[in-house]
Amino acid sequence: MRTFFKLSAAVVLSAAALASCQSQKTAEAPAVRSAALPVMERITTGANACWFRTKDPAFAAYRMAPELNSFSGKPRLLLVAKHSPESRPLLVIVAEGDPARLQAFGPLMDGALHGKITAGVNHWARGNMGCPS
Repeated sequence: MRTFFKLSAAVVLSAAALASCQSQKTAEAPAVRSAALPVMERITTGANACWFRTKDPAFAAYRMAPELNSFSGKPRLLLVAKHSPESRPLLVIVAEGDPARLQAFGPLMDGALHGKITAGVNHWARGNMGCPS
């Protein structure tokens, strides 16, 4: 409990923002054989290449906001509204530990993109490169 009080205000506010955007529906992947940071780096690279650089229309309304340098040891990738990047994240993909445990949540996990997001995250977390088929 003492360590909680040592957290900076930014970390506490970030945690509160995350909690407020959580959806009822989450996707958890099994632990993968790599630490959280390398896994999130692969996921971020894959998401950028397959969802944004290809101009996938399903992701046209969003932009990525990677937060890989995390003081909490939980690197994450956020998807936010393209024209309102300061708003609450619509998708949060977070990894923690070694081996990494993944979790994806937010309003986008309730809609049509749930399957595409889950397939991509699992594909890249397993170490695969390229876009999932």
